[in-house]
Amino acid sequence: GYAHWKGQVLTAEELNVLYEGIKLNKVNHYDYILTGYSRDTSFLEMVVDIIQELKKANPSLVYVCDPVMGDHGAMYVPENLLPVYRDKIVPLADILTPNQFEADLRQNAVVEDDLAFSLAFSNADSYSVLSLHPHVMDLLHKMGPETVVLTSTDLPSKRGDQFLVALGSQKIVKPDGTNSSQKICMDIPKVDAVFVGTGDLFAAMLLAWTHHHPKDLRAACEKTVSVMHHVIKRTITYANEMAGPGKRPSPAQLELRMVQSKADIENPAIVVEAKVL
Repeated sequence: GYAHWKGQVLTAEELNVLYEGIKLNKVNHYDYILTGYSRDTSFLEMVVDIIQELKKANPSLVYVCDPVMGDHGAMYVPENLLPVYRDKIVPLADILTPNQFEADLRQNAVVEDDLAFSLAFSNADSYSVLSLHPHVMDLLHKMGPETVVLTSTDLPSKRGDQFLVALGSQKIVKPDGTNSSQKICMDIPKVDAVFVGTGDLFAAMLLAWTHHHPKDLRAACEKTVSVMHHVIKRTITYANEMAGPGKRPSPAQLELRMVQSKADIENPAIVVEAKVL
């Protein structure tokens, strides 16, 4: 969100050196792994190798993947990451948290209806345009993840245009061994501001609340989205106060009020309820 930044991008080799240090000290015992933004194929492939090794050591390890690749019809990572996500990362993930990757339907000459959308990692060569229907998450389940949450979509909300629609699906194994899924949707109030870090917060909160509610996606998502609501509401209230009447808050003023939201993060009042589809 700032005009300038300094530092360096971690390479695959540097990641491997860090991981070797963790192994040498015998502290490579994890219950969860969460990954987000990356823009290098070799780095992603190293992540795959590390997670596979960690899963061998702990078969119950849960890998949460936030496949950060783009938004609003544009990619902000190189396109050569797509096949790595599709063929290696997504099949390894237990929980997947993509947003709706918007497609320009006219340019793609594919016009189904206003519910069409594109998931960038569903096809390595072109964006697959699918009708946004609950069963689309079944396609993602078939790729590997047991839990899929579409964190935001352009689906019209029954509550009006001031709400975003999020969808979730969790595979369930019945006592007789057959599979089914729990599918939910949520109407999330929109806030007229641009925040940095909300996707990271969402993925982290979903990890935390699925730990507490491993078989109840509805409860995990309600608590996750309610945390988001409380943090964003506290942030925009503070930012508007700092900016003053009639002025747009700066990126510094819009830094998420995480520390101030500690109580809400630990025990959020439920303000967004999920509907079972």
